[in-house]
Amino acid sequence: MKQKILFTIFLVGMTMSAQKVQITGFVKDSVGNPLEMANVIAYKKSDNTMTAYGITNSKGKYSLSVPVNQTYLLKVSFIGLSAKDRTITITTEDKQIDFQMTSDENSLDEVEIVYEIPVVVKGDTLVYNTDSFTNGNEKKLGDVLDKLPGIEVNDDGEIEVEGKTVSKVMVEGKDFFDGDSKLATKNIPADALDKVEVLRNYEDVGQLRGLRNNQDQVAINIKLKEGKKNFWFGDITAGAGVGETERYLIKPKLFYYSPNYSINILTDFNDIGEVPFTRRDYFNFTGGFRNLGRGGTSFNITSDDLAFAVLQNNRANEINTKFGAANFSMSASKKLDISGYGIVSNTKTDLITNTRRTYIDDTPDPTDNTIEETSDVTQQQSTLGLLKLSASYKPNENFRLDYDIFGKLSDQQEDDTFISERDNISEDINERLENTPFSVQQNMNAYYTLDSKNIFSFEAQHLFQEEDPFYNAIRSEIPFRGVFTSINDPLDPTSDTFDPLEESDRYNINQQKTVQTNKLDAKLDYYYVLNKKSNLNFTLGSTLSTQNFDSSIFQILDNGDQNTFDAEEFTNDVTYNFRDVFASVHYKFITGIFTFNPGVSLHNYNLRDEQLGTTIDQNEWLVLPDFFALVQFKKSESLRFNYSITANYTDINNLSEGYVFNNYNSLSQGNRNLENALYDNYSLNYFSFNMFNYTNIFARLSYSNRRNPIKNTSVITGINRVNTPINSNLADQILTANGNFTRTFGKIKGNLSAVLSWSSFNNIVNTLPSESISLTQTYQTEWSTNFRKGPNFDLGYSITVNDYDNNGAESTFYTSRPFARLDWTFAKGFLLKSSYSYYNYSDTQTTLNEYSFWDAELFYQKPDSKWEYKFWVTNILNTESINRDSFNELFNSTSSYVVQPRYWLLSVKYNL
Repeated sequence: MKQKILFTIFLVGMTMSAQKVQITGFVKDSVGNPLEMANVIAYKKSDNTMTAYGITNSKGKYSLSVPVNQTYLLKVSFIGLSAKDRTITITTEDKQIDFQMTSDENSLDEVEIVYEIPVVVKGDTLVYNTDSFTNGNEKKLGDVLDKLPGIEVNDDGEIEVEGKTVSKVMVEGKDFFDGDSKLATKNIPADALDKVEVLRNYEDVGQLRGLRNNQDQVAINIKLKEGKKNFWFGDITAGAGVGETERYLIKPKLFYYSPNYSINILTDFNDIGEVPFTRRDYFNFTGGFRNLGRGGTSFNITSDDLAFAVLQNNRANEINTKFGAANFSMSASKKLDISGYGIVSNTKTDLITNTRRTYIDDTPDPTDNTIEETSDVTQQQSTLGLLKLSASYKPNENFRLDYDIFGKLSDQQEDDTFISERDNISEDINERLENTPFSVQQNMNAYYTLDSKNIFSFEAQHLFQEEDPFYNAIRSEIPFRGVFTSINDPLDPTSDTFDPLEESDRYNINQQKTVQTNKLDAKLDYYYVLNKKSNLNFTLGSTLSTQNFDSSIFQILDNGDQNTFDAEEFTNDVTYNFRDVFASVHYKFITGIFTFNPGVSLHNYNLRDEQLGTTIDQNEWLVLPDFFALVQFKKSESLRFNYSITANYTDINNLSEGYVFNNYNSLSQGNRNLENALYDNYSLNYFSFNMFNYTNIFARLSYSNRRNPIKNTSVITGINRVNTPINSNLADQILTANGNFTRTFGKIKGNLSAVLSWSSFNNIVNTLPSESISLTQTYQTEWSTNFRKGPNFDLGYSITVNDYDNNGAESTFYTSRPFARLDWTFAKGFLLKSSYSYYNYSDTQTTLNEYSFWDAELFYQKPDSKWEYKFWVTNILNTESINRDSFNELFNSTSSYVVQPRYWLLSVKYNL
C-alpha cells in the first residue's frame, strides 16, 4: 500500500514538472566566443524569487525550465564580465534568449550577483549555495549534501565526491576533527549551513600545489550563516521509550566559531541501537596522518583484534552506547595555529548469531565437506579513546612547520557462549577475548621554498604501539583433534593432538601475547621546477622498524593447576628489524590535455629475524617503477591511469614460528623464511561532471596481480585447522569495477550504480593446491524528488549476487532489496519522515530468509520556535533477524543475526 502511495506521488510530481517550458540560448563574449560555466538565473517578476538556474556548457548554451504564464527577469553572470538583464513573458511556448557579455568594471555588483548563484565554479573549487537546493526538511549536514549535485553520502555516513571519499572536512576553514567524515554528516545541524565548498585536487600545503599528484584528494569546507558566527549554536535532545519500552537517549551538541578559535562538543548516550562511533571507526581513524609514500614499498603494521564480533549495519540484539567528543582550533598568533580533539566511546553489545559454515578440505566430493552449525550468544564491551594535538607554524610564505601527536587507547572484552554441531557432535564452547592496545604516533613536516624553482619538503612519522591480547577457549572435545596427525605423521593414529595437552573433562586453553612496535618513516623531497608545465622530484627516504613478539600457551586443569606448554613450538620470543632505504626520481610534465608523471625508485632492504636462539638476515636490492597519466578533456571531465609495482613485506606476526591461537578451532604458525611479494597494480578512472544538465558520471577499473604472494598452507580436519604462511608460486588476482551515473531532471534526481569484484586466490589445503574464486555483483537504482512544497520521496532497488567457488564447491547467494523513503511536510509545523526496506535473501533453489525494516518519525515544530518534538517508531514490523554470507579461502558461511525489537520513542530537542 505504501509503495502505491509513493508511486502516486511520483506521478503527481511528473505532472507538475510537465507544466513547464524551456528557455534556452547562448552566452558569448564581445567577440562571439562561447563562455563555458556562465550562470543564468530566472527570477519571477511578481515576487523576485529565484525560479530556475542553469550553467552554460562548452558551447555556451544554457537551458532553464520554468512554469508557464509568468513574467521572468533573466540575469547572467561570469566573473569579470557583465550583460544587461532581460525581462521575458512566458506563455506555453519555448523561448530562446541569447546574451553577449562585456568587461565589467563594477566589482560590487559582480559580488552581489555571484552571492545569489546556486553553484559557482572557481577552478577546482565548487561553491554550492545550500538554500538553492534544500526544502527545509533537512536535519543534519548529510541531509543537505545528499541534495547537492555531484555529492553523495553513503550508508556509512561518509561523503563521496566523484566516487572519491572526502579526506578532510572543515568548517570556516578549520578542521572538524580530521578522520571519518561521518562525524560531520551526522552532527552538524543543517540550518547552520550557508555554503558548501568542494575542494577538488586538494593540496593542504600551498607550496606543493601542482607539484604532486593529488587527484584523489577531496576536501569540503562548510561556510556558516552569519547568525551562527561568534555565537554558540547547536541542539540538545532528550528522549525516552513510550509504553513498555524502557529506552533513553540524550544528545547535547554544541558549536562555536569565531575568526580566532572554534569549539565543537558532541555527546550521545542511548540504548536504542544508534552507535555514533564504532570499533571500525576507531581503527579507521588515522588522525589525519598522511601516508608518506614509501616509493613502492608496502610494510604495514597489523593489529590483533582477536576476531572480535563486528556489528552488522549497527544492528544487534542489544546496544548501549556512551559517546563524547570535543574538537578545538585556535589562532595563537598570526604565525601559529593550534588544534586538537579528544574522543571517548563506551559501547556494550549483546549479539545472538546462528551460523552455518562449509569447510573446504581434501574430500574428493565437495558435497562431503564438513558442515558446522553454531548458535552463539556474545557479550561485548569496548571502551575507546583518542587524543590528538596539532600545531602549524608559518612565519612567512616560504616556510611551514607542522607537528602532530596522536594517541589511541582502548579496553576491549568479549565473552562468547555457543553450541557447535557437526558430524553428530554437539559441543558447548566458551571463549573469552581481552585486549588493551595503545599507540602513540608523532608527525613532523617541514616545507621550505628557496625560490620559484627550488622547493624542499621533509616529512617524518614515528609510531609506538603495544598490544596485549589475551585469549581463552573452553571445550569438551580435544582441541585440534586430527590436524596434528596430518602435520606430524599421517600414519600414526596416536598422534591425535599436541603433546603438552593433559586429559580433562573440559579443555581450558589460554594464550597470552604481547606485540610491541617502534617504527620511524622519513623522507626528503626536492622539487626542481623546470617551467610552469614540468618539474623534477628527487626523493630520499627510509623506513626503520623494530618489533618484539612474545606469546605463551597454557592449560588450566580440572583441579585448577596450570599446565604450561614450554616446548619451543608453543612459545614465541621474537625480535624483528626491518629497514628500507630508498631513492627515487619522478618527472612530471604537461603537454596539451595530457599530464605524465613517470618515476622509478631504488630500494635496499635489510631484514633481521631473531628467534629460537638463531638469527636470519636478508639483504636485497629492488628497482620499482611507477607511472601516472592524466587526460583532461575538459575542466570537469578526465581520464586517469596509474601503474605501479609494489614490494609487499610482512610484519612480525607472520614470522613468529611458535603456534598462536586465532580462535577455538584455528591455530597459526609463522614462517621466518618468508620473502616479499610483488604486486602489479593497474587502475583506470574516468570522471565527468556536466554542470549544464547536472549529469555526474564516474567509473573505475582496477586490477592487481600478486606475484610470489604470501599465502596460507592449511591443514584441515573437520572444523579444526592449522595455518602456516608460505610464498606461493601461483599468483593471486583481484579485479574490481564500479561505476555511477547520476542525472537531475528538474526536481527529480536519478541514480544508477554497479559494483563488480572478482578474485582468484591459490592456497594449499591438506598438501593439495586449492583455488578459491569469488565474484560479487551489486546493482542499484534510486530516484528521488526535491520539491519545496508537497511530499518528497526516494524509490530504489538493489540486488547483490555473491558467487563462490571453493576448489569446485560452488554456491550462489542473492540479496534483493527494494526500498523507499518519504519526507512530507503538512499542516503547520508537522514533518513526517519514513523509510522502508525489504530484503529477500536466497540461494539458487529457495528463499533462505526475508525480512523488512520500516521506521517512521513524526516531527512538530512551530514556525520560528526553538523547540522541536519528535515521536518515532523503530522496526515497526518487529523484524527478528538479518542475514549475511561471507567467503574466504577455507570456508564459506551464512549467518543470521538477531536484531532489536520495535521501540516507541518520544524526544524533545532545543535548538540554541
